[in-house]
Amino acid sequence: MQRTPTCGRRTARRDQEPLLEADLFELPPPMRWREWMGRVEAAIFASPSPLPREALAKLVGRDCNFDELISDIRDDLRARPYELVHVAGGYQLRTKPRYADAIHVLNNGARDAGPPQLTPTELLTVTAIAYLQPATRAELSQLAGKEISRDVIGRLKALDLIAAGPRAPTAGAPFAYVTTKKFLEVFGLASLRDLPDIEKLEDAGLLTRPATESDLDDILGFGTDDAEPVDEIDED
Repeated sequence: MQRTPTCGRRTARRDQEPLLEADLFELPPPMRWREWMGRVEAAIFASPSPLPREALAKLVGRDCNFDELISDIRDDLRARPYELVHVAGGYQLRTKPRYADAIHVLNNGARDAGPPQLTPTELLTVTAIAYLQPATRAELSQLAGKEISRDVIGRLKALDLIAAGPRAPTAGAPFAYVTTKKFLEVFGLASLRDLPDIEKLEDAGLLTRPATESDLDDILGFGTDDAEPVDEIDED
């Protein structure tokens, strides 16, 4: 008598089963909590980009207080050379700033998670875009009082700090530029709402006022005097 194959039905049942038991009701509460902490930390460690809260919530039970869990993971990492940060709408493990020199001295391609090396003009441009986006190259040049070249825009795009946004409703329909998720990552921001005051950027050493350029507050429109206009620029 020929048997009816059952492997297909078994596979279908296995596909319907959850890959991971999240609630872990069979474990005592302390062990359950430690398992949840381990899962979340392992997932963040293995991810090349920040993991959002909604993704990590799939790893823990429905009655888990996620904020307390994150707080306990951070407490566990206090003595470690890396920390758990909330950037670009998700969570990521990063080496602590004081270990940056230890990473750089190896010269093996590894680096800390801070901003890349930017010229004053590049840093001024990406900062202006962050605060004023979407902004065209002509608008950026108008604010800076000098031409922002295509090379500056090209390097910021190559670093994935900015991207072309919508075309501006002006003659020639030039591209307006916006910041990217990578911008949030490298500058340690959870969202654009966390952009600091200009003075805080300078105090942190992330922004330097060039001695020969206009005051940064005036450039970004926070001063009382208007920047000197520049000639109209042919947009990309």
